[in-house]
Amino acid sequence: MHVDREKKDMTGMTRRQVVQCGLFGAAGGSAVGASAAVLMLPEGISATAATPDVHGYESFLDRRGIPRIQPAGKFEPSFRDILGPFHVGGAPFRGKVTPPLEPGDLLVMRGRIWGFDTKRPVSGAVLDVWQADARGKYDMTDPKHPPKHTEFRNRIRLITDETGFYEYETIRPAAYRIGSGPLDFRPAHIHYMVQAQGYGKLITQMYFKGDQFNRTDRSASQSNLIIETQPVKTAHGTYDQGTFDLVLARG
Repeated sequence: MHVDREKKDMTGMTRRQVVQCGLFGAAGGSAVGASAAVLMLPEGISATAATPDVHGYESFLDRRGIPRIQPAGKFEPSFRDILGPFHVGGAPFRGKVTPPLEPGDLLVMRGRIWGFDTKRPVSGAVLDVWQADARGKYDMTDPKHPPKHTEFRNRIRLITDETGFYEYETIRPAAYRIGSGPLDFRPAHIHYMVQAQGYGKLITQMYFKGDQFNRTDRSASQSNLIIETQPVKTAHGTYDQGTFDLVLARG
């Protein structure tokens, strides 16, 4: 018998209704949810007001319902860039790119992954993020002294939340030399690889506004993914914050 599943408590509600009350509260849209919220609260205790979703995306839509994205501005599939030689698969899932006490200027990056077809955020997208350090060095720079495969430095993976949002902490990477000429440098950049069910894999890079090598770099000079960071002051110091949205095309 399955009587327990519908067994009523002292308020006269079934277990299923109790669960519904817990999930939806008095704002659940049903008389059962509203009465249950009142009956279950101790005397003298009122219900907590609903908390607005700080990751809500509706404010990012214009009057036509088109997402306003940064830094590209125009809503279109994001610029595809080179993979580069330093990608390593299997990085850990975490919210901090750099090791503890890594030298450099603190940077917090955040953004959303959008679907070009739906004009809605893509939840559950997997991001690979990797970069050079404050000296312009990757952990795989010296092939004669490679790090152990388990020692992932300055590279992580992330998963977007139900509103396509992601955020991570890192340090601002440096530009690095790629030739002998005075302008043979790659500008500071952070690599992204984004994969989501139903969409094509996106490989791209994020650049920083004001970098002197953006205009001479083959990739950066063609990209519209150049961000401008903003300083954020806290009681414990200042850090830079940047927004980087990406738009995926259907697979």
